[in-house]
Amino acid sequence: MAWQHLVTSPLRALTSRMIGAWTEPRLVEPAPDALALEPSLPVLYVLPSQAMSDAWLLAALARRHGLPRADGRRRVGELTLDACLPLPSPRRGLWRRRTRPAAPFQGLVEQRLASPAQDVQLVPVSVFWGRAPGKRFGFWHLVAADSWQLTGRLRRSLSVLVNRRSVEVHFGTPLRLGDLLDETTPDPALVNRKAARLLRVHFRRVRTRVLGPDLSHRRTLIEGVARSPEVREVVEALAAEGRPSAPRLQRRALRYGREIASNMTYPVLRFMDGLLRRLWNRLYDGVDVRGLERVKALAGDHTLVYVPCHRSHIDYLLLSYVLYHDGLMPPHIAAGRNLDMPLIGPLLRRGGAFFLRRSFRDNRLYAAVFNEYLHRLIARGHPLEYFIEGGRSRSGRMLPARPGMLAMTLRSYLRSMAGGHHQPLAFIPVHIGYERIIENASYQRELRGGKKRKESPLALLRVLGQLRQPFGRVSVSVGEPLLLGDFLDGELGPKWRQERETRPAWLTGLVPRLGETLCRRINAAAALNPVNLVALALLATPHHAIELRLLERQLDLLAELQRRLPGAAHASLPAGTAADWIEQALALGMVQRREQPLGDIILADAGQAALLGWYRNNVLHLFALTGLVAFAFRHQPAHGLDELEALLAPGWPILARELVVEPPASLREALSAMLAVLGELGLLARGESGWQRPREPLEAGECLDLLGQLMQPSLERGYLLLAVLLNAGPGRLTAEALADQGHQLAERLALLSGRDAPEFFDTRLFVSLVESLEEEGWLWREEERLMFDDRLCEAAHHSRQLFDPALRHRLQLVTRQA
Repeated sequence: MAWQHLVTSPLRALTSRMIGAWTEPRLVEPAPDALALEPSLPVLYVLPSQAMSDAWLLAALARRHGLPRADGRRRVGELTLDACLPLPSPRRGLWRRRTRPAAPFQGLVEQRLASPAQDVQLVPVSVFWGRAPGKRFGFWHLVAADSWQLTGRLRRSLSVLVNRRSVEVHFGTPLRLGDLLDETTPDPALVNRKAARLLRVHFRRVRTRVLGPDLSHRRTLIEGVARSPEVREVVEALAAEGRPSAPRLQRRALRYGREIASNMTYPVLRFMDGLLRRLWNRLYDGVDVRGLERVKALAGDHTLVYVPCHRSHIDYLLLSYVLYHDGLMPPHIAAGRNLDMPLIGPLLRRGGAFFLRRSFRDNRLYAAVFNEYLHRLIARGHPLEYFIEGGRSRSGRMLPARPGMLAMTLRSYLRSMAGGHHQPLAFIPVHIGYERIIENASYQRELRGGKKRKESPLALLRVLGQLRQPFGRVSVSVGEPLLLGDFLDGELGPKWRQERETRPAWLTGLVPRLGETLCRRINAAAALNPVNLVALALLATPHHAIELRLLERQLDLLAELQRRLPGAAHASLPAGTAADWIEQALALGMVQRREQPLGDIILADAGQAALLGWYRNNVLHLFALTGLVAFAFRHQPAHGLDELEALLAPGWPILARELVVEPPASLREALSAMLAVLGELGLLARGESGWQRPREPLEAGECLDLLGQLMQPSLERGYLLLAVLLNAGPGRLTAEALADQGHQLAERLALLSGRDAPEFFDTRLFVSLVESLEEEGWLWREEERLMFDDRLCEAAHHSRQLFDPALRHRLQLVTRQA
C-alpha cells in the first residue's frame, strides 16, 4: 500500500522504534497474550484509517509483547501484503458523490475459496492518542486528543508529542475470513464488503465506548432544549394563564438550561484523572474493580445508565475515574444543586456533572427543561449516572429507590420508541464498598438527630485535612446489567412496544418494581472487606469484645459460608487470611487489641462500635438467610425441615425486603442446602428427627449463636412493630403513627439494653417495614387506617417461637411500659 511506502523501510523501522521508546501506553486492552491467536495461521492487523503513527506504534507494541510482526510485508499464501492494513476512507471528488473504495481483502477471499487451508486472521486495532468527546477546546483540541473528527498529519504529529503517556490501544477479537464464507453462493466481492462492514461496526463501537457519542456545543444544546416543542408548549400554557410573558418565560427556560447542563471538557477530564490518581494513592491503598467486562460488552451499542449505591461524596469521582482509567467514557452525572458551589461546582460541571434541584414538582417550566435535557442526553446515547437512593445512606444500608430519575428515564425511552429512533438502554448496577469513609463522624451525628451541614468549600478544606489518615482500600463492583427492553417484556409482555404515549397508565406501578430490582442487583454485587467482616463478627457479641482465636474462626466461617452458599450472585471476598483482615481493621483504627495472658482480645469502644454498625450494614444482606436459620436454633435446639420452613416462611419475605435481597425461588430448597452446609461445617448435627445443635465442641455452638445474632436486631424491630399493631387493633393506627411508635419503642429498648446504635431505631426502617407488610398483604388501608385480620395474629404468634423466653419477656416489658 502506498501509504506505508511514503518513507523507506529502514526509516520506517527507525521511526517505529523511536515512537515505541517515546510512548508509554496507558492502557492496552485486552492483554496481548489473551488474544488467542492461532499460531498456524498468518496474522494481518487492521486499522480504522490511514495513520502512520498508529501503524508505527502497533509495530513497536508487537515487538514488545511477542506478537506477530506488524511492520513490513507478509507472505500470505501466494499473496504479499502489508502486515498492517487500513480500512480505506471515503473519497469525494469535486463533481462526484462521496464514494468508499473497496476494502483490501478480496484477494485473500479468492485465495481462501481456491484453497481452504489458506485462511488468515484479521486483528482489528484501535489507537487513541488522548481522548476528547468531540468538542472544541481551542489549542488543546488541536494537539491533545482524538475525537470523532478526522485527524490531519500536523495535528497527529503534535498529538504524538503531547500524548506520549495518554495512549490507549484496543485489540479486537481476531476475525477469520473463512468464518464469513457462504458455501452456497461464495462471492469474493460480497465477502470483501461483509468483512469491511463488520470491521467498521467494530471500530465504531470501540470509538463510541471510549469517546462517547459526539457532543454538540453546550450553548447549542441548551438553546435546542429551550426551543424544543415540549418546552415551548409549557411556556405558552403558562403565558396563557397570566404568568409572565412568553419571551420572559423563554429567557427563564434558557437560564434553567444553563443552571442544569454539564460542560464536559477534555482538559478537565485529563486534569481530574491526574488529580484523582494522586488522591487515591494518598487516600486509599488501592481501588479494586470487578465486573467491568459486563460494561464493555454493552458500551458500543447501548445507552448506559450507571446506578451505583450512594455511600460517600467520593462516589461521584470514583466511578468516573475507574471508567476513564479503564478505557470507557465517563458518564454525565446527576448531582444535587447543593454541590454547585463556588470553585467546586464549575469543576464538577466540566467533569460531566449536571445539576438538579431537590424538588421541582411545582415548577412546570423547570421540570420541562430538565426532562428535555435528560431526554436529549439519552436519545443521543450519552452514558449517564445517578443515585437511585436519592441521598447518601447514613446507616450503611441500601435505601429504597426514589422514583424521580427512573420515571424520567423510562419516559424518555418510551418517547424515543414512539419516535422510531432509539438504541437499547441498559442500567448498570454498581456497588461501591469502603474500608473507611471520610464521612464517619457526620453520619453518626446525623443518625443521633443532628442537622445535616450544608456543603461548602470550607467543608471541603476540612476534609482535605483528613488525607493523612489511613482509609484502606475501596472496591467498585459491577453487578448484572438490566436491559430495559427485556425488563419491560418480562413485566408487561410485548404490548408495550406498540405504546405511543410517554406517560402510560402502567408507568406509575412499574417504576417501583424497576427500582426494587436495581437495588437488589446493586446489593448482589457487594464486596466483603476486612472491616465489614470484622464488624459482622464483633457486633454480634454482647459487649463488643471477642477472643482473638474465636474471632479468627468466625471470620473463616463467614468466608467459607460465602464460598459455599454465596449470599448474592456477584459478591466477592477480600484477599488474605482472617489474621490479615484483623490486622487491617486494627491499622485503620476501627477496633482495639487488648493483650491478655490467656489470649488477646479484640474489642471496640462505644464510638468504634457505632461506626462499625455502618460497615456491617453494607453487607448484612449477604448472610440474611444464614443468620435467620442460625437464630431459629438459638432457643430450640432441634428442627426438622418442615417445621423450620413453617417457622420462617411468614417472616422471611419481610426480612428479604428490608435487607434488599433476592429471595430464592424455593425457600424449602434454600433451607435444605443451608442446613447441609452448616452440618458440614460442624455447626449442626443431623439427628433422628432433623437437625440439632451439636453438644460438642462448645465453640461450634458459640459460632452458631454469633451467626444468629446477625438477624436479631431486624427480628426485634419486627416484634416491636407487631406488638404495637396488635395491641392497638385493626383500624386504630395510621401507617405514620405505627412507624413512629415502633421507632420510639426501639429507641427505648436500645437505651435500656445499653446499645449505642442509632441505626437500630432509624425511622426509615420502620416506615419500610410497614410498607413491606402492606406489599405482602398482611396489612391494608381503609380511610388511611391500617387494617388486618386473624391471619396476621396467627403469623405473629407463630413467629414469637423464634425468641427465647428471656428475650421475649424483655421485648414484652418494653412494649407494656410504653
